[in-house]
Amino acid sequence: MPRITTPSDGTATDRLECWRDAVSRNLVPLEVLPRESADFSASLHAVMVGQVQMSVISAAPHSIARTRRHIASDAPDFFQLTVQLTGQGVLTQRDRQAQVGPGELVIYDTRRPFTYDLHQSHTGLVLMFPRAMLPLADRDLARVTATPVPCHDGLGQVVLPLLHGLARQMEHLESRGTPRLADNVVDLVGTLLAEHADADRTTEEAGPGLLTERVLLYMEQRLADPGLSPEGIAAAHRISRRYLYKLLAAQGYTVSGWIREQRLARCRRDLTDPALDHLPVGAIGGRWGFADPAHFSHAFKAAYGTSPREARTARPWRQPVCAPAAKQ
Repeated sequence: MPRITTPSDGTATDRLECWRDAVSRNLVPLEVLPRESADFSASLHAVMVGQVQMSVISAAPHSIARTRRHIASDAPDFFQLTVQLTGQGVLTQRDRQAQVGPGELVIYDTRRPFTYDLHQSHTGLVLMFPRAMLPLADRDLARVTATPVPCHDGLGQVVLPLLHGLARQMEHLESRGTPRLADNVVDLVGTLLAEHADADRTTEEAGPGLLTERVLLYMEQRLADPGLSPEGIAAAHRISRRYLYKLLAAQGYTVSGWIREQRLARCRRDLTDPALDHLPVGAIGGRWGFADPAHFSHAFKAAYGTSPREARTARPWRQPVCAPAAKQ
């Protein structure tokens, strides 16, 4: 298959239309929706290896949408798997939303509507193959469809380098790829998805208590990320936002209240640490997810009755840090 690149001339609308035609012909019919960037460009290099189509896609920010009108009643039973190589994307299918970053993958069903929002320039590897190739029970496939699959541990540490290697060897695959290679790749991916489905099942069987512990640990480990959000937390644990709110409510918190409380407690601790005196007050807030210094100062004073700067100069009240009560 030829490498396809959007033309360098013409308007951004023309280039988007060209891109829509390219992905609709080479993957599945869908719509391409523009984002803020007026200078859209993209490229696609696809090869067919056995029954698996492997495509490397690089593009400026945009969104794609496959709607019911794109899906014929006799549409083939294909699944797509996207590995984010660079950039981030948000896949939505049915009632699930998966935020997928570099080193993560997501699988989705082409016979059902979906959207994939790409908020920044990105590169991804897309595998498209018949459902029948996946060595996975329908129940387990349903568990992992449209959920982010991290590859930082377990079998993911084996699968991810392989997928990165495929993306780098598209020219070689075009001339040397074999059906056996395609079968082995999908089989290995299926094993990774089965491992992920087992983890989900264990969480469900363990009940809400263990799940709550995992959610709190997840949030605690990501307090410094200003993008930490209920949507991302729920997606990472394959639960709905409503159920996430229910879990935290059982502990007497709101999601945002718990995050704010823990961030402020860590900021207060750092403000009393002489080793961090070289950092401006605003940088202390930034270390713990407060991107806006004014908002940080306001939240800190509301919680502790004193500004961050006053708290720093008031040393040595070096007491064990107590977190403020979460506000509903």
